[in-house]
Amino acid sequence: MYEKNNTKRLIIAGLLLAIGVIIPTIFHTTGIPGNIFLPMHVPVLIGGFLLPPYLALLLGMLTPILNSLITGMPPLFPMTVIMVFELGIYGLVASILYRKLELPSVVALIISMIAGRIMAGLVVFILAAFFAIEMDPMTFVIGGVTTGIPGIIIQLVLVPSLVYSIVRYTTIDLD
Repeated sequence: MYEKNNTKRLIIAGLLLAIGVIIPTIFHTTGIPGNIFLPMHVPVLIGGFLLPPYLALLLGMLTPILNSLITGMPPLFPMTVIMVFELGIYGLVASILYRKLELPSVVALIISMIAGRIMAGLVVFILAAFFAIEMDPMTFVIGGVTTGIPGIIIQLVLVPSLVYSIVRYTTIDLD
C-alpha cells in the first residue's frame, strides 16, 4: 500500500513539475509577463495541497531551477535563488497547513503565500548583505505583491477550485 501511494505521489509531483515548466514557457514565448500572472506559482501551490510536505517543498524548489536551466527564465542569479526559497515555502507551508493541520484551503493558501513572500524578502536581505546585490528586501516584496496582483487573484480563485475538483472528482486522495 505504501509503495502504491508513494508512486502515485511521485507521479503527481512529476506532472506538476512538468506543468510548472510548460506554462511559464508558454507565457514567456508569447510575451505574457510572468511577473504579473505568476504562472509558476499555481502548480507549486496545487502541489502543496496534494503532496506531503517533503514533496511539496521539493516541487517548489525544483520548479524555478528547471525553468531557469531550460528556458533561462528566471535568471539563475539572483531571481532563481530567491524563487527556490519562495516557492519551496509555498509548497511546504500549504501542505502542512492543509494536510496536517487541516485548515480550510483558502486560509492555507493565503498564509502560504504570505510565508513565501516573507522568505523571499529574507533571501533578498541575505543576498544584499553577503553578495552585494543591489536589492532592498521591502521594495522587492512590496513590488512583487503589487506587480503580481493579477496572479494573486488568479491563485486565490483557481487553486482552491482546482484542488477541490481534483480531490472530489479523481482517484487522487490526500492519504
